[in-house]
Amino acid sequence: MTNPLPDLHSHLSQLTKQILNLLLKTPYTPHETSRISTKSTLESLLSTELSLKDFALGCSLLSASRSSTHELLTWIPDHLSTVAETAFSDLSKAYNVPGGEKRNLAAELMLEIVPVLKDKIKESSIDESDEADEFSAASARAPVDFAILAAYQFRWFVSKIEYLDLDKMVNLVIPCALTCLDHWSPEVKGQGMISFIHVAKNVKAGVLDWYGDVILDACCQNIASADEIWLYVVEMSVLLVTCIERDDPRSLWFEKILTEMLSHLERQPRNRERRIVWLKFIEPIFNSMGLLLLVHIGRIFLLLFQWLHVDDDETVLLVLKQIHTIVRLTWIRKSPYFERLVDELVVLYKEAALRKAREDIRTGILNLLIMLQQCKSLQFETAWNKHRNDPNLTALDSNLLVSRDSIKPKERSEQKVETEPTPEKIELMINRAKVGDEARA
Repeated sequence: MTNPLPDLHSHLSQLTKQILNLLLKTPYTPHETSRISTKSTLESLLSTELSLKDFALGCSLLSASRSSTHELLTWIPDHLSTVAETAFSDLSKAYNVPGGEKRNLAAELMLEIVPVLKDKIKESSIDESDEADEFSAASARAPVDFAILAAYQFRWFVSKIEYLDLDKMVNLVIPCALTCLDHWSPEVKGQGMISFIHVAKNVKAGVLDWYGDVILDACCQNIASADEIWLYVVEMSVLLVTCIERDDPRSLWFEKILTEMLSHLERQPRNRERRIVWLKFIEPIFNSMGLLLLVHIGRIFLLLFQWLHVDDDETVLLVLKQIHTIVRLTWIRKSPYFERLVDELVVLYKEAALRKAREDIRTGILNLLIMLQQCKSLQFETAWNKHRNDPNLTALDSNLLVSRDSIKPKERSEQKVETEPTPEKIELMINRAKVGDEARA
């Protein structure tokens, strides 16, 4: 790889020496569980004269440390990470010829670097063909620490490639990201997931289709991973399935991923971190599935009803938001949960009197009840009648009365014809989805 600028190598040498001098002055005590020295690894990368590849690998590791809490990288001070990031940026500018076509140094280096990083990660992976192969055996072949460092470097390089440029590199990036997800270490998996999140946000629709089934199967396999990477696996899975399957509600992958997530949540429904993450990221899957959410409405509502009453305002507000989405998409037709939903919202309205987010919660409840009233007026009136005379609900009942009277009978009828899905349409879509699943099975 050459550049016509005669001072490129001189610039590289100066930047390397600057970083190396700071690195040598940085205190370092290896963690007692570490089997390698991160500082020695960095020194060897930055001691190689005029190696653009090694310089980039060193900078990537130093820069990536800022987002890490792993003991292999937490000893690196912020100022050293900043110097490395700035140095790589400076070299990238020097790499471009004034007036010429702009070149992405990180992208060009990835052709040489990613295969090396992928091999480093695979060295401590589990060989599934070897029945006796366990985590310890994998680590004995090569310390997992090398895979962790390589995963951080890989994630850093991927983050440097953006829209359009990344489209051209999926055949290089995806296999390495999948290797990260296949690794047994949560730390390695996590960096692979962050890489996939970046990819899903920065490629055109259809670019990932060729890898679709392999990628989405990896998502399913990792949903029940360690809690520390639950945030990444949920965001990654939602982004990838909606990116690859787009608006096909009958896709088997929407079914599989949602089912895996619900099963994982049901194992520990009181786990706050799990539910918060899921509630924040799940809506795109709901939007893509549309009416077919009715197939899962029982499992979803049983979880949401539990979470409506937890002592955590953030959870409650997120639950109200997702219930609103479900009602908007499905009108909860032919559902035995309509009356219970009204009852649960009434209980929450009373509970909200003692909560900090009282006004936001009660506003969310009112909006939901108005939506239920408008889409299921007769059924709603039946469910609401038993609460109408409750003195604690006087203000709420008045608001609902105003909402009901604001829509004339003719307008309400026309709105129903235009918006409400027919029972026949819902049944047809659900039956088609079931037949499709059985055929694929």
